[in-house]
Amino acid sequence: MANLTLSLLIGPAVPIPAPQDVIDALTGITVNHDATRSGFQLTFAVSKDSPLLTTMLPVGYFDPISTRVVIIATIGGFPHVLMDGLVTQQQLQPSSDPGESTLTITGEDLSVAMDIVSLTRPFPAMNELAIVNLILAPYLALGIVPMVIPPIVPIVQTPVQGWDTQTNQTDRAYIGQIAARCGYVFFVRPGPLPLQSVAYFGPDVDLPIPQPALSINMDAHTNVESLSFTLNGLAKKIRVFTIFDPFTRKIPIPVPLPNVNAFKPPLGLRPTPPARIEFDTASAKLSPDKAARNILGFLLNKDNAAAISGSGSLDVMRYGHVLEPRMLVGVRGAGLAYDGLYYVDSVTHTLKKGSYKQDFTLSRDGLISNTPLVPA
Repeated sequence: MANLTLSLLIGPAVPIPAPQDVIDALTGITVNHDATRSGFQLTFAVSKDSPLLTTMLPVGYFDPISTRVVIIATIGGFPHVLMDGLVTQQQLQPSSDPGESTLTITGEDLSVAMDIVSLTRPFPAMNELAIVNLILAPYLALGIVPMVIPPIVPIVQTPVQGWDTQTNQTDRAYIGQIAARCGYVFFVRPGPLPLQSVAYFGPDVDLPIPQPALSINMDAHTNVESLSFTLNGLAKKIRVFTIFDPFTRKIPIPVPLPNVNAFKPPLGLRPTPPARIEFDTASAKLSPDKAARNILGFLLNKDNAAAISGSGSLDVMRYGHVLEPRMLVGVRGAGLAYDGLYYVDSVTHTLKKGSYKQDFTLSRDGLISNTPLVPA
């Protein structure tokens, strides 16, 4: 672990490096990144006379919401911001056995700050792009930089027609609602610099940059501890939308749509055929622009377009890199059917003294790789 350095910053507003007592008591760190949220957990070993119990907890060092935590792993001189978030929970587990008492600090990424206050406010004569940017503007004070992609089908209503209203909802819940109806995703991802995060509102896109391959069953080249795959034959479906003809608005026209996501194309030569059929009649009652938005939202749904899922674990020191979510990664040694490129859906970091491991989940559609080689 000589080329790995862990930095832990804690404090209100602007966190500072954790004191030596906190570092000495730290026994483990877990950081999880999934599709829409990120979370962390710090585990400390404490005793009756530990400064964490006698001083820091009473004075509010780990108070929820007001305490900000930044976790940075530096490998080979390159820093990776694993987490920038707020404490949400404390858990103390005293024990009569010496050395068995633990203090666990749990938190979420900075989007939890958007999930505290429920508001009711109108947004007259504003489209989704303007609404999301307006809601995210105050969070620039936390270092959250908005990255808002305009909806493919923009809808603007005049005040006479009506307007969108945030009705007794938190900012995170309301932006998530807007993202769902546009077929988009919303999340806050820590980094790339310390004390900086990116609030992404847009299509579910993975960076088309392949990471070093995950190798299994390749003797000395093996760099993962476990790897497994599942093909779900019921994952894909065809949805039939019903719309009325534009002239009489009385004749129903069925429009079948397959699972095709332009932002996440199949990574296998043999795509999994759809096995289910669903019917959607709600779009028939909507205006043409809103119906088109619903249809595009279905086409952009990643969950319906990936029939193959994978999961595994690796040792970062053996892998030589930090596996990043929302990027591509190659797989070698799993056989002709499952080798090739995959989308990295989620990653969980587990750090202990002398150990840095990751659990991950992958997804794609189609058997047999559509690329002859993957980056080693």
